Amino acid sequence: MRTPQLWLSGLGTFVPPSVSVRSALEQGLCTEEEAASHEMTGAAVAGPVPAPEMALRAAREAFAQSGAAPADTRLLLYADTWHQGPDGWFPQYHLQHHLGTGDALAMEVRQGCVALFNALELAAPHVSGGDEDECALLVASDNYGTPGVDRWRTGDFVLGDGACALVLRRDRGFARILSVGSMVVPELEEMSRSGEAEFPPGATTGTFFDLKGRVQEFGRVGEQRSDTKLAWLVLQKKMLMLINRTLAEAGITMADVTRASLTSLAPHSFEHRWLDLLGLTVDETTWDYGRGIGHIGAADPFLGLRHLIDGGEVKPGDHVLLGGVGSGVTAACAVVQITDTMPEGGSQP
Repeated sequence: MRTPQLWLSGLGTFVPPSVSVRSALEQGLCTEEEAASHEMTGAAVAGPVPAPEMALRAAREAFAQSGAAPADTRLLLYADTWHQGPDGWFPQYHLQHHLGTGDALAMEVRQGCVALFNALELAAPHVSGGDEDECALLVASDNYGTPGVDRWRTGDFVLGDGACALVLRRDRGFARILSVGSMVVPELEEMSRSGEAEFPPGATTGTFFDLKGRVQEFGRVGEQRSDTKLAWLVLQKKMLMLINRTLAEAGITMADVTRASLTSLAPHSFEHRWLDLLGLTVDETTWDYGRGIGHIGAADPFLGLRHLIDGGEVKPGDHVLLGGVGSGVTAACAVVQITDTMPEGGSQP
């Protein structure tokens, strides 16, 4: 999707201090073998800070940078991958209440680790079709420090807590989102549920969230199924098609891409097929940053973008490719062009 009227005018973050994997090893929270499997060095841990509170803090920073007022919000999209609060309660309205976004359309986006890319696709027509001063607020936030999940042993990564917030406007900002897109291989949806009953839902019965076990079970069963093997090949083919399409829609080639910011997963995971397809090395991504804070749900690529900007690793005129793979199996990417220095905003409260 071409997004000529989609500007990033605020990019707020909230990332709590990290607990090292070495510390987790010393406490017996994981084994040396498990730590070696993902090569991560730490996980951001928020303690008792609720995910919606982290989202609120990130959103306040984003608004402070953007020059927009919360009352100018036309659309609010809240992305999450883990439980946010009491059942029957919706976190997007918590932000509306405390930010003062009025009666803007507000929705929760449950699209896994690519949810912010899908939110960009949903937000683009609202931003381009709105008034000059109107904006959209997109947030992603998760706190995995709950019973029922083990941040140190969930999969080929460790789970980190944190949030990011994007304020989007139609004609002003410090970066332009030139294009965004996604694709899905639904034949692989079984991977996220393999070996578990579909009803009653595990979250209602106290079932432990064992993503690693599901993936292993799917791999065991899939070895005997030709359709599963074909689906993995289809995913790689679609990822390449998606990259080529998104770059073309942005009007650039891979030679114009300065850096890439991807979901923070282990180097050997399927996520890092991006590198083969893009012709990039790990050093040209934000892996070194992401491995120290963990996989923070849908926020990873955008936290990485903020890290690149804060560290002066990208400058006006540079292009950054953002990419992710999530349950579905879904892949998504976007091209962002830095156009100016990022405005000063409020620091994390």
